[in-house]
Amino acid sequence: MVKRILLVVTNVDHYEADPTHPTGLWLSELTHAWDVFEERGFEQTLVSPAGGKSPLEPRSLKFPTYDKSAKAWHADPQRMALLETTKSPDEIDSRDFDAIYFTGGHAVMFDFPGSEGLQRITREIFERGGVVGAVCHGYCGLRDTRLSSGQYLVAGRDLTGFSWREEVLARVDKLVPYNIEQEIQERGANYSKALLPFVSNAVVDGNLVTGQNPGSAKETAHKVAALL
Repeated sequence: MVKRILLVVTNVDHYEADPTHPTGLWLSELTHAWDVFEERGFEQTLVSPAGGKSPLEPRSLKFPTYDKSAKAWHADPQRMALLETTKSPDEIDSRDFDAIYFTGGHAVMFDFPGSEGLQRITREIFERGGVVGAVCHGYCGLRDTRLSSGQYLVAGRDLTGFSWREEVLARVDKLVPYNIEQEIQERGANYSKALLPFVSNAVVDGNLVTGQNPGSAKETAHKVAALL
């Protein structure tokens, strides 16, 4: 049986605090995972909170994360077309997927947490023993997800994600709508981060796999693939 993965991307293209400041999907966080899963022969589907277009974060199209993988996707009209026609959660039957994987970019802070559809899909995949993965800000999509018991999915779980120190170093700490490192811990998660910012760091706890930052995308995807 071919494994099937649902990759989650954002629909947001600007910061609410400053609409002139663009944001969006951090391209390499999608492409590194896509490459790893494609090598394994997994089937991949893109979903977003609202369906339709997923805009790109301009900063992700610059050195150092605009690498061979991201450039190849960006230059491929067929791949770029996939980002124009993402599915909405209402179009997704969680039983069709073995894993869900949340990509990042600051934009996801605005539309991932409030998506009840994504929460439903995540809960159903997780409780069925499927894999839930997230890289960088992707863990914002796990912030408010509850299990059937009413408990937060992240409660008591070891995980990582983009740190507040990295927000400050990226000079967006005044623009982001909340401190996700703090809020995920308030929901009972056992959050940890690498000693140095922006180095690869991925954490596995059962069928939950999380990566800290853009540099962790490949490692996180490999760990998801290994579980599958």
